[in-house]
Amino acid sequence: MVIDRDDNVLVLTDDGVYIVLEEQLVKDRRFRPLTDLVPVDITLQSGSGAVYYLYDDHYLTNAWAGLPYGEFESGLWQQIAVNASGDLLLAGGEEYEVVTVNPTNHSVEQKRRMRVGEEILAVKAEGEQFYLQTPSGIYRLRHEILEPVVEDSRIEAWSVAEGYLLLTNQEGYYAVNPEDGEELVPLKTRIPVSPVRSLAFRDGKLWAGSEAGMFSSDDFDTYRYFASRRWLPDDRVLDVGADSRGNGYALTEQGVAEVRYLQMTLGDKADYFYDKVRRRHLRLGLIGEVRLAEPGDLTTTEMIDTDNDGLWTSFYVGSEVFRYAATGDPQARDRALETFMSFERLLSVNQLDGFPSRTFERTGFKVSDLERWRDSPEEQWEWKGHTSSDEFVAYIWLAGILDRHADLNESEQERVAAFIDDIMMHIIRNDYYFVDIDGEPTLWGRWKPEYLNSYPESVVDRKLGSLTITAGLQLAWELTGKELYRQEAGRLFEEHGYLENIKIPMENIRSTPDVFYQGMDMGAGGWNHSDDEMAFLTYYILYHYAFDSELQQIYADVISDHWQIELPERNSLWSLLTFGTSGDIDLDSVVWHLREFQLDMVRWDIRNSHRGDLEFLEDNFRGQTTRELLPPSERMTIRYNANPFALDGGRGGLRELAGDEFLLPYWMGRHLGVIVPDVEGEERVNRGLF
Repeated sequence: MVIDRDDNVLVLTDDGVYIVLEEQLVKDRRFRPLTDLVPVDITLQSGSGAVYYLYDDHYLTNAWAGLPYGEFESGLWQQIAVNASGDLLLAGGEEYEVVTVNPTNHSVEQKRRMRVGEEILAVKAEGEQFYLQTPSGIYRLRHEILEPVVEDSRIEAWSVAEGYLLLTNQEGYYAVNPEDGEELVPLKTRIPVSPVRSLAFRDGKLWAGSEAGMFSSDDFDTYRYFASRRWLPDDRVLDVGADSRGNGYALTEQGVAEVRYLQMTLGDKADYFYDKVRRRHLRLGLIGEVRLAEPGDLTTTEMIDTDNDGLWTSFYVGSEVFRYAATGDPQARDRALETFMSFERLLSVNQLDGFPSRTFERTGFKVSDLERWRDSPEEQWEWKGHTSSDEFVAYIWLAGILDRHADLNESEQERVAAFIDDIMMHIIRNDYYFVDIDGEPTLWGRWKPEYLNSYPESVVDRKLGSLTITAGLQLAWELTGKELYRQEAGRLFEEHGYLENIKIPMENIRSTPDVFYQGMDMGAGGWNHSDDEMAFLTYYILYHYAFDSELQQIYADVISDHWQIELPERNSLWSLLTFGTSGDIDLDSVVWHLREFQLDMVRWDIRNSHRGDLEFLEDNFRGQTTRELLPPSERMTIRYNANPFALDGGRGGLRELAGDEFLLPYWMGRHLGVIVPDVEGEERVNRGLF
């Protein structure tokens, strides 16, 4: 593969030269006399980037009015290099020939044929110089004399450019001065994958290809890794290259991949995800996970229900609410309220009083957990039961932010209050349980003191259940004015220690085996990251709807305590929710997370556990596998209820997430004044806040 001066990507195959046109790799038919010819080799002239073709018995180029041309004995030469002056180096077997060309009319002035004594494996040109590789190393041709530059019999790949001679072997890569062989970059063995089988260096950026993907580096110390179907047709990279715009290319057995760097603001990225959500991720007003019939093929899109439709949808509602709060755009408010109708329907679609369905669908089209679906009193509809605390968090979160930030009129306020009132009264009437159609509490919809306090303080369910139900009671009291809710919160605090449960330090949460609930060991194993998601969404409601300022300060300390242990995960939303309550923020990680958030939300299979550039940690309770967190673009696509330090996994490219995980923190950052647009539409981080 070569990338010419006009950024054309050309690939030499056994069938001739192919070119990337309109994002397809097709036969290069631009130059009709060459269409049916199969070159032996192709190369770029050093400096100009013009393409030269080597055929069985001649060479030529279409540059310079097509004048450079030469013939030779059939089968003599198999490799070609062209220096900045237009001189050529032709090589085959153990021999090479230097063809000196008149720079004015490109006529041949002299030919000098020489023998090396070893097989010539590859030839390249840089500036006026020619370089040859033999089994013993790299030589520079200087005044008709081959001078050794590097003695290394294990070379896998090499490239000479911009004052560097870069080389790879089975251990890693290194660089020397191409003039004298002086070491410029010591052997780098802590690299994503090895051995490196192809190299390119352009504008100070290294690109390297291997049997397990491609990586790049700007400084020879830190790396970006590109593998899996998110980036490449397949991971076996045959060649790499770069264009004038800084984009990288990988030639694989299945085709050519381009790693394209796009200039966009965070607002541009938000527009991209917003359009994506509206076009193909709203199912009956709820965020639907997209199922694909073929891996990565978005033309096979169909939306399906999931176990937590309400929770995922609350992220989207949050983004619309904060978009309205930041911009005053009435469309954002209208669309948030439109989706709120779907939450109201979670109550009305079933025959129970105040029990929220997990989700609903037209009869016969349910997908997830088939045994949890029930017939609706409404003809041609079904609803899903078994509702959990995850969904409860979504209900109080969206009701709270609608109340605080959406400028509701009196009728809308009554609807939001009635929604929360119905749910909270169901819980209180049923002894602090969600009770399903079978008359039994659901598996995870449980806030009864005897249940929560059965857990030791080291099991997070005690703390988490206490704070979620407290937030719900506080919110319900504020929205409805019913004294019952304040009395119940006080009773849970005074008689059952729920406030003390909320204050349990996060450092006390640890592995606690042999704490059983319905046959499950609740204290064994590592951290459940769903608990972080539920906690931080709840914190915003818990804090802003506190009964008094003293409680609010207690909650602020609780939130800050939890946020501290989240710092390694660099989650922008957790930081912004914390900033909007206790005032703490990891600003650099907010910017990093939003900037690095990937555009491709297909859930490809991703693997990172084999990488050689990562510092791995011992097994630990939080599941932090590496010292530093990989950027989202190099990790599998996950929701925020999963461990961002998980190195391997995916869904085979058969699912696509919506991107509301980006939209919510972006618009919350805008609302909080952390991200500030200027008059020209650019954005800046408002460091003056901190």
